[in-house]
Amino acid sequence: MMPPMISGLLAIILYLLASTLLTVKLVRGIEPDRPRKQMCMIGLAAVIIHASLLYSTLFTPAGLNLGIFHAASLVAMTTSLLLLLSMLVEPVENLGIAVFPLAAISIALTLLYPAPHLISSASSWQLVSHILSSLLAYSIFGLAVLQAILLAVQDSHLRNRNPGGFIRALPPLQTMESLLFQMIATGFVLLSLALVTGAVFLEDIFAQQLVHKTTLSIVAWCVFAVLLWGRWRFGWRGRTAIRWTIGGFIFLMLAYFGSKFVLELLLAKPVG
Repeated sequence: MMPPMISGLLAIILYLLASTLLTVKLVRGIEPDRPRKQMCMIGLAAVIIHASLLYSTLFTPAGLNLGIFHAASLVAMTTSLLLLLSMLVEPVENLGIAVFPLAAISIALTLLYPAPHLISSASSWQLVSHILSSLLAYSIFGLAVLQAILLAVQDSHLRNRNPGGFIRALPPLQTMESLLFQMIATGFVLLSLALVTGAVFLEDIFAQQLVHKTTLSIVAWCVFAVLLWGRWRFGWRGRTAIRWTIGGFIFLMLAYFGSKFVLELLLAKPVG
């Protein structure tokens, strides 16, 4: 097995290369098949190396290491993998322009700041189910907010009657919106599962060190619930959907990574 520093640098290079190929393709406003296949292979190689690196640092004899940067790297790796899988059935590859560099940054942070936060009880299936559903929810909503940002750019260009350039390489606006709500609906189910498993399996989800995480997660859940209801009842779309998606994602990220940042980095009190 390669040393962590070497494998981490290799994964970073591959992620950035995949993102560069996507950027060139998008800027040219064309859909060549060969560069897309090359990007998929490079991205998959990066994810595999990223996963092997995480495995060696996350799973320790003392427990599961879920420090803030390791958790962010795990979410970034999962998001990259979900994006590659989604590309098999949906035209979402352009999200890789942002997803892959973020994954590269997350690797760099774990290499530079390997501050551990060990969870000795992570072997229980109850906690694993909570962590897994939370991880998948964060990853799906991460893709959704990037889709919302791309949709906002596309909507702005079309409103200004400027459909040229990279906009030509994007799917139609209606398809982009449909993909966005598919992501939100999937993420909402997973977030609901994460909240339920947390309430059932964790001793006290409103304990002092978890109250901010729990409260903000519930607020995010309510935001996405209202958005889905508005879509079903009133046909919300466009800028309304974009604003609610970004707002819900901000609450969700503050719930987990905001709490971990304050408690682990500022106060030096690890939080799950």
